[in-house]
Amino acid sequence: MSRPSGSPVPAAPSVTGSGAGEKGLKGGALGLFSSVAIGLASTAPAYSLAATLGLIVAGVGLQAPIITILAFIPMLLIAYAYKELNASDPDCGTTFTWAARAFGPRTGWMGGWGIIVADIIVMANLAQIAGIYGFRLIGLESLAGNKVWTTLAGVVWIIVMTLICYIGIEISAALQRWLLCVEIAVLVLFSVTALVKTYWSNPPPTAVHISASWFNPFNVPSASALTAGILAAVFIYWGWDTAVSVNEETADSARTPGRAAVISTVLLLIIYALVATSAQAFAGVGTDGIGLANPDNSGDVLSGLGNAVFGSTGLGWFLTKLLIFMVLTSSAASTQTTILPTARTSFSMATHRALPEQFGRVHPKFLTPTWSTVGMGIASIAFYVLLTAISGNVLADSIASVGLGIAFYYGLTGFACVWYYRRVLTRSTRDFVFKGLAPGLGGLSLLYFFCYGAFDVYAKPDFGATSIDLPVFGQTGGVTVIGLGALVLGAVLMLIQWAVQGSWFRNPDVPVSAADPADAP
Repeated sequence: MSRPSGSPVPAAPSVTGSGAGEKGLKGGALGLFSSVAIGLASTAPAYSLAATLGLIVAGVGLQAPIITILAFIPMLLIAYAYKELNASDPDCGTTFTWAARAFGPRTGWMGGWGIIVADIIVMANLAQIAGIYGFRLIGLESLAGNKVWTTLAGVVWIIVMTLICYIGIEISAALQRWLLCVEIAVLVLFSVTALVKTYWSNPPPTAVHISASWFNPFNVPSASALTAGILAAVFIYWGWDTAVSVNEETADSARTPGRAAVISTVLLLIIYALVATSAQAFAGVGTDGIGLANPDNSGDVLSGLGNAVFGSTGLGWFLTKLLIFMVLTSSAASTQTTILPTARTSFSMATHRALPEQFGRVHPKFLTPTWSTVGMGIASIAFYVLLTAISGNVLADSIASVGLGIAFYYGLTGFACVWYYRRVLTRSTRDFVFKGLAPGLGGLSLLYFFCYGAFDVYAKPDFGATSIDLPVFGQTGGVTVIGLGALVLGAVLMLIQWAVQGSWFRNPDVPVSAADPADAP
């Protein structure tokens, strides 16, 4: 019997591993391929490279390829934390639920907020890229450079993707599969063409032959450059956890989402290493023309390279337009898959009574979170418009600040895995490595990058496009203000929620405990 329209879902049971399928979401809708597709599409490879590769090159020069590889390491380690925790408790709240089990309801609430705020911040970047590439696709370059028009176009993209997420998870997954296959094919074609032209008899004047020194991290100019580069590169991997946040709608919810997360990160490493190396070999790291360090292209390197790699006539014209279209659809797809995990995190928090119960409502026909999905869209539009109004460079500032949110909740997930499984770490070598060592190292590395980035690199007034004069600290980099300010806002909202509806904090239905050796997977 269907639930009345707009009615809240009962709170999830408190037993370990009971989450999947019990909140009213559509269980069994996704298989492994769809889960991997959602995980990859959430990272939006084409969009992420377009928006981030120039920033990485500007900071580390020719060492950009090794930076993209180094950023993979903590991502893989945290992917194993997700895999192990999901096997024990496949709850769509992910970090929110798992951190609560390990450390208590307040830490769990902040973990959930970390997911929400990172997704809301990145939506500004996604919407901006979608707006710019939409106009470029149809040849309206003047509108692509107009802040008002790109903002309006970005708002429209958010509304459309919110609607798709509202209608159903299966439609979302089908769209992701098709877009992703074409996107990867175009990126591989771009990389191969760039390498062939680099080593051909008549290479472009910017071409640089690949060298082993590109893959030596000790050639990075400074520790601060290394930190900023890896935090930026972490952004291009971020998003694979969407495959886990839809666990309650996945077949074999205890195993499939975790496997999809690990597979996604490995595939991303291959894609990013190939594209970063080939683009750098073709365009070089100069600050003029198509050089990857050209500040005019720092937020969007692929559109400028399309004509240079493919040409501007005949088939080359078509492939250049296809590359632009792929970045557009990549950012649009990532907008969609960014809404998915945020809506499900707030939905899970509401079913556990950590947020107002309205956010725990499910559509009776589509079986998707209603208030949580629409609320994510509205919050994203509001933040996007606000950031556009106050920031001189929406793309750069939003990417850098979201790195802090990513490091926060990914790192917390790693520590939660170690602490939750602490009683079984000596049971076997596998338990020690995958439940303890890997997640712990991932958490520690992200904690380091978070602290060093927030309090040293990003806090400098000359970092990024915006600085803000704070009463006590003086001129502070806008990236630190946005990133840390968002987390502080979460702490304030938590106290308000505690005062208004404090049952989650006083008597959480997710018990604080460690995995029992007899029950742990």
